[in-house]
Amino acid sequence: MDFNSTGPVLLPTLGSGGLPMPGPGSYADSASDGLSTLPAGYPARLDDAFAWAGNQFNDHELHFVYNLTETDLAELRSAKDQFKSLELDGNLVNRDNFPLPDLGPKLDQLSQDIHNGKGLCVVRGINPEDYIVEDLTIVWLGIQAYIADQRGCQDHRGNMLVHIVADSSSKIKLGHHRHSNSAISFHNEEAGDVVAWLTRSTAAAGGKCIVASAYTIYNILAAHRPDIIRTLAKSDWPFALPRFQCRPLLFYHKSRLVMNFGRTPLLGNAVHPRPEHFPKLNDRQREALDVVEAIAQAVQLEIKTQAGDMHFINNLAILHRREGFVDGESAQQKRHLVRMRLRSTQLGWDIPDDLKQEWHNAFDTDTYQTWHLEPMPGDVFPLRKYTN
Repeated sequence: MDFNSTGPVLLPTLGSGGLPMPGPGSYADSASDGLSTLPAGYPARLDDAFAWAGNQFNDHELHFVYNLTETDLAELRSAKDQFKSLELDGNLVNRDNFPLPDLGPKLDQLSQDIHNGKGLCVVRGINPEDYIVEDLTIVWLGIQAYIADQRGCQDHRGNMLVHIVADSSSKIKLGHHRHSNSAISFHNEEAGDVVAWLTRSTAAAGGKCIVASAYTIYNILAAHRPDIIRTLAKSDWPFALPRFQCRPLLFYHKSRLVMNFGRTPLLGNAVHPRPEHFPKLNDRQREALDVVEAIAQAVQLEIKTQAGDMHFINNLAILHRREGFVDGESAQQKRHLVRMRLRSTQLGWDIPDDLKQEWHNAFDTDTYQTWHLEPMPGDVFPLRKYTN
């Protein structure tokens, strides 16, 4: 189905109540505050390939999953062996020393689709049990090199690989997105044009990756609740991420829509309550968060993950969340994802000024890079207090 079918036609998926509309008083307030129309320069509609909805896909996998062929797998094994023969550190994998003459052009096309098309893809067909962890990571980095060539640090200690696993060893870990097994709400990562996961193993039940297009959410809001777009685009959202910063959630920048969205740094949670001295969200902002979440769930696409899957998601145009899950007893039934943040020198988007510090910290600082191939104990992987 065509990806450009967006906008008001999606509203029936929001349920019998449709899109929540402001009450008479609140809409009048919006009008008096100048919030009832779109911000200056924002389009009435985005007719982009990014503007898709999950219910448009008759056969989900055909549209966004690239299934590696036996020829592709053989080429990956050959490239891995060639790289290892150079006796270089694993983090030095790049297109030149990991040659993929046949698969490479296919990955280039997937990169184009991530940056300028649907905004997501899954590369499927790797069996993690066929590789030792070092070799699996080399293959992961080799495929990445064709999607986006820059890799970003994920914390001030220079960790490049973040292991997302259930961990109930402390109250703080149990309540943190990275180590909880509960469902989490839609969000973007705080930095990175592309967020990527390698699935080393899946849970016994649940744990699907769920995505939604920010472009589709925008089109619905533009048609029915432009006041919410104006609220999202205001620079008075009080973030704690981890430094205090007021900035918009939504940008229309260089003819591209950019969303950097997350509830926890704005609301806090039970484990990480928001400091009392921080400004609180007003009613209009709380409503905007709830409506974005409701629309995202109405137009979402669910991806049933398989061991070995490599997800690549445009972090500027696509929101993601996780389904709750239950781990099993065996290692093969315990959910283990390895996350990275990526940026393409050639295809990377221009970043709005309000977000540039996070991008700088990830991609442009001289922080010493640390590559832990397995989850580490203690504070080796510091948990950001107000994660997205």
